[in-house]
Amino acid sequence: MPLPLDTPRRILAVLPAFNEEASLAATIDELRRTCPDVDVLVIDDGSADATAQVARRSGAAVCQLPFNLGVGGAMRTGFRYAMRHDYDVVVQVDADGQHDPAYLGVLVAALDHADVVVGARFAGEGSYAARGPRRWAMRLLAVTLSRLAHTRLTDVTSGFRAANRRAIRIFAAHYPAEYLGDTVESLVIAVRVGLVVRQQPVSMRQRAGGTASQTPLRAAAYLARAMIALAIALVRRWPTTLEPTPTEAL
Repeated sequence: MPLPLDTPRRILAVLPAFNEEASLAATIDELRRTCPDVDVLVIDDGSADATAQVARRSGAAVCQLPFNLGVGGAMRTGFRYAMRHDYDVVVQVDADGQHDPAYLGVLVAALDHADVVVGARFAGEGSYAARGPRRWAMRLLAVTLSRLAHTRLTDVTSGFRAANRRAIRIFAAHYPAEYLGDTVESLVIAVRVGLVVRQQPVSMRQRAGGTASQTPLRAAAYLARAMIALAIALVRRWPTTLEPTPTEAL
């Protein structure tokens, strides 16, 4: 069951959004009603529609990127904003309505014992299902990342996650922008710099608007690209300290 959000910490919900005008207003409205003390930042990731205008009309702060950087680039922007404005927690929330804001309390509460908390779809909560090559890739990624993090992780590609100040500082400088980097590679970075990664079961929903990106062909491509992303994440050299260098400090 979702937990109420009752914490003195300053929390920023970051919504990466690319052409999400159809679902964004409802997503922000539900988030603000469910978690009125949480600030909302929409990163308009080079949208060609009215995403930014919808976000502003809904009362969210907006950062407009000049062109599409992908979720990773948008989230790095969000982490830098959070660091500059002295937030204690960043929670990543999809702009399409799939992430239920009622679970923010669960994720934030779990930060009492972790630096990064992943909202897991395949951990006993809800009925979300993935099939075929996409599910195979998710399972392989989960097994590999679980061994690396020394904890059970069942949904390492979930974008519904929370990060504390330690993680915000690292991700503001190093959050990867490559495909799947925002999920898989970011967890590799977290583990390698000594952050504690845990998961919490959550229930996710279908998109509230827009068009889903998955087709059978894309699902097969996802499997191949996921393996490449994991291989790159495991061999790439990342910082081994929680302290940013002078050029990384904001």
